[in-house]
Amino acid sequence: MSPHFSRPVATLSTAVAAAALLAAGLSTGATAQPSAEPTPGSAPSALSASQRAELLRDADSVRAETAEALGLGAKEKLVVRDVVKDRDGTTHTRYERTYDSLPVLGGDLVVHTAKSGAYKGATRATSKKIAVNTTGAAKAAPKGARKVVWAADGTPKLAYEQVRKSTEKDGTPSELHTVTDARTGDKLYEWDAVHSGQGHTTYSGDVELSTAEEGGSFTLTDNDRGGHQTFNLENGTSGTGTLFSADDDEWGDGTAQDPETAGADAHYGAAVTWDYYKNVHGREGIKGDGEAAYSRVHYGDNYVNAFWDDSCFCMTYGDGAGNANPLTSIDVAAHEMTHGVTSHTAGLIYSGESGGLNEATSDIFGTAVEFNADNPEDVGDYFIGEEIDINGDGTPLRYMDQPSKDGASKDDWYEGIGGIDVHYSSGVANHFFYLLSEGSGKKEINGVEYDSPTADGEPVTGIGRDKAEQIWFKALTTYMTSTTDYADARQATLDAATDLYGADSEEFQATDRAWAGVNVK
Repeated sequence: MSPHFSRPVATLSTAVAAAALLAAGLSTGATAQPSAEPTPGSAPSALSASQRAELLRDADSVRAETAEALGLGAKEKLVVRDVVKDRDGTTHTRYERTYDSLPVLGGDLVVHTAKSGAYKGATRATSKKIAVNTTGAAKAAPKGARKVVWAADGTPKLAYEQVRKSTEKDGTPSELHTVTDARTGDKLYEWDAVHSGQGHTTYSGDVELSTAEEGGSFTLTDNDRGGHQTFNLENGTSGTGTLFSADDDEWGDGTAQDPETAGADAHYGAAVTWDYYKNVHGREGIKGDGEAAYSRVHYGDNYVNAFWDDSCFCMTYGDGAGNANPLTSIDVAAHEMTHGVTSHTAGLIYSGESGGLNEATSDIFGTAVEFNADNPEDVGDYFIGEEIDINGDGTPLRYMDQPSKDGASKDDWYEGIGGIDVHYSSGVANHFFYLLSEGSGKKEINGVEYDSPTADGEPVTGIGRDKAEQIWFKALTTYMTSTTDYADARQATLDAATDLYGADSEEFQATDRAWAGVNVK
């Protein structure tokens, strides 16, 4: 298998708000006044862990009223999952749903409310009404499966979700989710929840690392960033491993031969990723709650991959072919951590078009973090994995300006693209992000030459990477859901551009034009 890198007014709490919601209907989106710069209030505010927890408690205390106001049935209940609050007080509360006490897969939704409590819209993973008979004997009950309602595709129906944990031939762990029709036993959907992909580092040069000292010994523990720790698996494939520790505060020698070097790279990558999300998007930690993940390096032997695993809330890195090129570069670290961010926001199902968007989101923010880190040894570019030399010839793993240059990724959308590997269908969104950031045609950025085509041959003028990042992040955290496909992603980014810059802005027009450039209209 080729390496991929895995795979207080917060709710509708008043009668006025509920009535307004029902009267308005369940439309999606919000409006903002046109502006050349981002509308100050529309950007996400930086919430402390306690502020976020308070908003979640507020939403949870009135979830029954919110469900009723949304027109959900008597058997449906909401479960609060996440919340984003804009600087102007607008709140975006994300919910999971249950039906007759069963989890509803694909039933997630986001409710948007103004500071006043007025309803601004709701974004749903499905618009289908749920009316499922959950009683009686099912004809097909897989061993170890849980009963669910499947609503992510087609008419909601009673189903079973089975999770099989295994290991692929190359050593990558697998957590395969299979959903089957509870009445017929037919397979409805399948996806894998494991998403494959002073330190002296391999890729970033000499860098400062945040470490902890106790009793005269140092460890790779970053108490400045939620207590993030980096562990050495010593070629094992299970468990946490051993926390890197040393008598001095010097880590690695810049070569793969010193086990500490990969640890330094991974620890640094986690730090710059944390800093990016906190400083650029106001999100402290992957879940936005100030809690750190952890990193594991030296996974397996000659393991040419890296992956994020929600079940351990951790990133894991192999050492590459011949154990000579650890997969611990900045963009790979940020790519893996972003899978966690996606899991705790939009929750894009890792299959079909939503899976391609999941992978692209990790590439987009892997690139954004690399630029933001401003490290002279690993200069920002629109390539993925260019430092780790997986191909053995110095070429990147993926190209954002023209994804098809890797021989498998797709530049543009076409009917049926959801049927290919998510690492290749991701090319459409990667290409969109490049076009929105930099525009089409030839150009040189940081000494790297690019030449980005468009599906229709028409030019696209970029708005700059900083604005493109803001649009994608807001779309991901407030308008995308588990079932978002490319058409939905287009609408989500247009809604985000409207919020941030106005419906008549150049940014909105550029977003629309960039999607046309990849054949999403």
